[in-house]
Amino acid sequence: MGGPRRLLLISNSTLHGGGYLGHCQQHIQSFLGQKVKRVLFIPYALHDRDAYARTAREKFESLGYGLDSIHESCDPVEAVRKSEAIFIGGGNTFRLLKALYDNSLIHEIRKRVLEDGIPYMGSSAGTNVATISINTTNDMPIVYPPSLKALELVPFNINPHYLDPDVKRTHMGETREERIRQYHEEPNTPPVLGLREGTMLLVEGDKATLQGVTGARLFLRTPYQIKQRHKASSNAADATKQKLIITTPAAQGQELTDSEGKVTTVPDAEVKNNEPYHNLELWMLKL
Repeated sequence: MGGPRRLLLISNSTLHGGGYLGHCQQHIQSFLGQKVKRVLFIPYALHDRDAYARTAREKFESLGYGLDSIHESCDPVEAVRKSEAIFIGGGNTFRLLKALYDNSLIHEIRKRVLEDGIPYMGSSAGTNVATISINTTNDMPIVYPPSLKALELVPFNINPHYLDPDVKRTHMGETREERIRQYHEEPNTPPVLGLREGTMLLVEGDKATLQGVTGARLFLRTPYQIKQRHKASSNAADATKQKLIITTPAAQGQELTDSEGKVTTVPDAEVKNNEPYHNLELWMLKL
C-alpha cells in the first residue's frame, strides 16, 4: 500500500499570453518533487499523439523530468503499472475516455493512484476523467465510450474552463452555470466544481486546495455545504467515498469576503440523503 492519493487537477493547459503549462509549471515541480524522475504521459485526447507527446516531452524535460508517452508502448497496461507518475493531457474528453476503456486502463490507473499512491496530473480533459463521470465536460461527443463513468479519483465532478455568466453578452445560448444546474435537475448527481482558467486543484489525501489566481465555483443539488462522514476504508473501490475537505488559500488564516467586499462565513449544514457520493465531507467556498 502506498501513500494517500496525490492529484494535481488543472483547468487548462495553456493560459492566454503564455506557453504550454507555463502558468502552472511551478505547481507541477512542487507537486512532483525530486523523487519522480519520469512521467507517463497519456495523449489519447488528441488525434496526433506523436505531436502531442513531443510538446509534453519538451515541457517536462525543461522542468527536469523525463517523459514516456503511453502510445509508444506496446503494452499500455504494463506502462501504467511501472509508472512513477501519470499525466493525462487535454483535448476531447469523449475520445480520451473511450481510449482509456479500449486499452483497459481504468482499473489500472485507479489502482496506481488510490492504492499505490503515485502522483496523478490532469489538464482539462485529463482533469475531467479524474472525476466521477464526464457528464460535465464542455466537449462534443465525437466518439462513444462504453460508459460516461470515469476514474473516480475524487468524489465529485469538475467543469474545466469554467466561465462566469456575462451580463453584457449578446449571445443567447446557455451559460455554463445554466448547464450545470440542468445537470443537477437529474437525481443522484454529485457536486460540480467549476474550475476557471488559471486555476488548479491540489488533492493530498482527504484535503484539496485551490491553487492559481482565478478561483472556482462549487455547484450542489442542495443550497448547503455538505458535511457528512463516511467510515474510512483502505479499499480502492471505496476510496473516493471517504471524506474530502476542500479549502482555498484565502481560507487558511485570511479574511473571507464576497463580491461586495463583505465578510462571509462558510455554512456548516448536515445534508441527510441517500444519494451516491454525498457520504463525504466537502468544504468549498462559493467564490
